[in-house]
Amino acid sequence: MYVWLKGEEFKMLKLSKRSKIIVFILFILYSIIVLVPFLNIVMNSFKNLSEIFLAPFSPPTQLRWENYKEAWSKANLGIGYLNSLIISSFSVIGILIISSMMAFILSRYRFPLRRALYLYIIAGLAFPARLAIIPIFLMLRDVGLLNSRLGLILLYIGTGVPFSVFLLKNFLDEVPGELEESAQIDGASPWTIFRKIDLPLIKPALVVVAIVNFVSVWNDFFFPLILISDRSKETIPLAVSVFYGEYANQWHLLSTALWLAVVPIIIIYAFMSREFISGMTQGAIK
Repeated sequence: MYVWLKGEEFKMLKLSKRSKIIVFILFILYSIIVLVPFLNIVMNSFKNLSEIFLAPFSPPTQLRWENYKEAWSKANLGIGYLNSLIISSFSVIGILIISSMMAFILSRYRFPLRRALYLYIIAGLAFPARLAIIPIFLMLRDVGLLNSRLGLILLYIGTGVPFSVFLLKNFLDEVPGELEESAQIDGASPWTIFRKIDLPLIKPALVVVAIVNFVSVWNDFFFPLILISDRSKETIPLAVSVFYGEYANQWHLLSTALWLAVVPIIIIYAFMSREFISGMTQGAIK
């Protein structure tokens, strides 16, 4: 059995036959746990409400494509997609720019209170932003950013930076200093070194940061629920929640909307899976 560590390099993990069987069984069980609920949502998206209650785990008797049209129009998913795409994209861009620069400074420069600043930044990992929802709400209201996409973007950037700085700094610490010294001798500025040497070398980590934060922002329901009141600015999770009723839920349309909501995440991961896995495995061995 092989464990891929970095690019094309790998190390052999010596396991007994019994251990290999146990690992294989665990992988199968994990796959079932992940795939069964997902496949059930896809199947239920083609059923009507009565069929879901009578046979929730059976394949649909016929493919009801009208569910998708009805869910799209009732939940206003087109606007939800647009808002989520704008908020998630700009949040990720802001996180990548700020966290990569901060990680570069903390990794390459020595200055007073450097360690205290780093600990202050990563302390954000220990304190969930949801605990401060009342001060956040009041602050956004006072600066006129309540019920706005920009307010959500700034909030997500602030909550995404601690993890991103922590990850990127660990990667930058592993970049050989000789590369930068050679560039300095050739007259390269710190900005050139950062942009043309360090960023390409930590590309897998940047991909991990981008995917993790994009998924987190795309799926977030809590902050839009509290901070957004205008339906024209609703994100996908808020749009999907229209099928939750006080006394009854429209499960067939809910399943359809949930399936439509996760499609972009699946597409993004499909195109960036190689870099994501590379970044995760490289980070695991640092």
